[in-house]
Amino acid sequence: MLITPGKLLSKIDSPADLRKLDSSQLPQVCNELRQFIIDNVSVYGGHFGASLGVVELSVALHYVFNTPDDQLVWDVGHQAYGHKILTGRRNDFHSNRTYGGISGFPKRKESIYDAFGVGHSSTSISAALGMAVASALEKNYERQHIAVIGDGAMTAGMAFEGMNHAGATDSNLLIILNDNCMAIDPNVGALKEYLTDITTSQTYNKLRDEVWNMLGKMSNFGKSAQEIVSKVETVMKTAILRQSNLFESLGLRYFGPIDGNDISHLTDVLKDLKSIPGPKLLHCLTVKGKGYGPAEKDQTKWHAPGIFDKITGEIKKKVYDSPQAPKYQDVFGNTIVELAKQNPKIVGVTPAMPSGSSLNIMMNEIPDRAFDVGIAEQHAVTFSAGMATRGDIVFCNIYSTFMQRAYDQVIHDVCIQELPVIFCLDRAGLVGADGPTHHGVYDIAYMRCIPNMIVASPMNEQELRNMMYTAQLDSFQSGKYAFTIRYPRGTGVMPQWKYPFEEIEIGKGRKVKHGEDIAILSFGPLGNYAEQACIQLEKQGISAALYDMRFAKPLDEKLLHEIFASFDRIVTLEDGCLQGGFGSAVIEFMADKEYNSKVKRLGIADTIIEHGEPHELYKECGIDTAGIMKSVTEFLEAKSTLNVFSL
Repeated sequence: MLITPGKLLSKIDSPADLRKLDSSQLPQVCNELRQFIIDNVSVYGGHFGASLGVVELSVALHYVFNTPDDQLVWDVGHQAYGHKILTGRRNDFHSNRTYGGISGFPKRKESIYDAFGVGHSSTSISAALGMAVASALEKNYERQHIAVIGDGAMTAGMAFEGMNHAGATDSNLLIILNDNCMAIDPNVGALKEYLTDITTSQTYNKLRDEVWNMLGKMSNFGKSAQEIVSKVETVMKTAILRQSNLFESLGLRYFGPIDGNDISHLTDVLKDLKSIPGPKLLHCLTVKGKGYGPAEKDQTKWHAPGIFDKITGEIKKKVYDSPQAPKYQDVFGNTIVELAKQNPKIVGVTPAMPSGSSLNIMMNEIPDRAFDVGIAEQHAVTFSAGMATRGDIVFCNIYSTFMQRAYDQVIHDVCIQELPVIFCLDRAGLVGADGPTHHGVYDIAYMRCIPNMIVASPMNEQELRNMMYTAQLDSFQSGKYAFTIRYPRGTGVMPQWKYPFEEIEIGKGRKVKHGEDIAILSFGPLGNYAEQACIQLEKQGISAALYDMRFAKPLDEKLLHEIFASFDRIVTLEDGCLQGGFGSAVIEFMADKEYNSKVKRLGIADTIIEHGEPHELYKECGIDTAGIMKSVTEFLEAKSTLNVFSL
């Protein structure tokens, strides 16, 4: 079902069409754009609240600036739906985040209006500054460069690094701080309190309005008026806020805060800011979920609600006839609470993903031992390391794709110092509609190459519980190893999963099924696909043995000796990159021990996997049940006597 756009929106195929409209028509464009987003997301799903909050900002930016020549960078990109619709993708918007459709994030290959591909937070300022410096080198001093960053993303160190550099330049850079007091969950930390102080200072806001009135008359008074406004602003901010303005201290001209949902005032301000040279920051206050009541009231729930009834606000859930398996994240969330109630040394840490990781369960029940450190993965890891030096048992929960941002800290602050931090990597493997910026397919390779690191992945919920239990035991905590436990997004396979805890021997795999023709060595939850494949292969007369290896490091060498002594054809299976992954570890073992079996690796090839439903992506990569069966059958039929290293 295609959604029909409003009268004005239907005629906007590019920002050039938008700029043909009279400014008095912009409120109607905003209303139509907001309704178009609501209509589409309610039917097709996707991120929701963030884009509704910046409808006016999206319209104003493309109306005032000459995009795509002027460079516009959206941080993270959750809020870029309006931008996409205004830049020629309106008729394709129904395919947003679907297999073969447009991306849910700005993407350079998709549109010339997507100046920079995003997905992870806090990159916009650095990217836009790089563009600004490059434009200056090209002697193009007229081009504008705009970075739109949320107050949540502003907490990350990279944002401060970018501002620190920008303030020392004369680059033509405008940073727009989209302040809605939210990331996915409510923001935390001192920056949030600082922004709140600015926002709620009645005296400052009253005088600020007078400054803006002066700013609006700049064109009549020339450069001297700019100098007067600058001096008045600086004195006012310092005196009334009782501290030097953070952004001004970094060398950025600060303007605001202003109402980011007032399209008329917003366009006037942006027009004025175009004539002010050098790096500057505009502080816009917006409402996440603006224009849709339920999304305004519960902003976390409506960050990405899925399909819903736009009239009633009812989020549509699948109805099942039988009990369903829990989400892996909920198994983690409930298990850490269970363990923490038994062991007072256990603490939990997450970088701004309490609901996404389900650490919010612990925050509600044991709030003094669960920490949301904001969008700051590097800090989360070193903070965890610091707690570990004092004997705390730290479960540091980070999405696999975001752990990439803290790799140095894992090596330098944890593993070199032999600290037993437990890393729970949620969203490992192919995550689905969020696509390549969010797939967690590299952690097996990048974690297993670090000394003093254990890398494990459970085949099911019970194994996840037992791995968490094992990692917090005194016998492990007294050692020198960090422990990575990776698990996927979504539901598991065990409706009944709360079994008594059992210790798992580190580096110990298990045989799931006996077989004679070929051995399948699985790592993690893909073992469930392999188990189904083995059942189907049996019906075809192929006897496949299945081993749940559990650990990519250390490998179960005793079990591997048994396997290589019994089988001349072996298949490895993982939901991570093949280069340096679990299969590579098995081949290294084979080479070191001088075995001559033929090994075929199944996993993520050396390519970027785009977005789609997980089952579609597993099929594309040949690691679903049908793909495993096909590979096993072809492997057994192969006549080659050479080792097969599948890429």
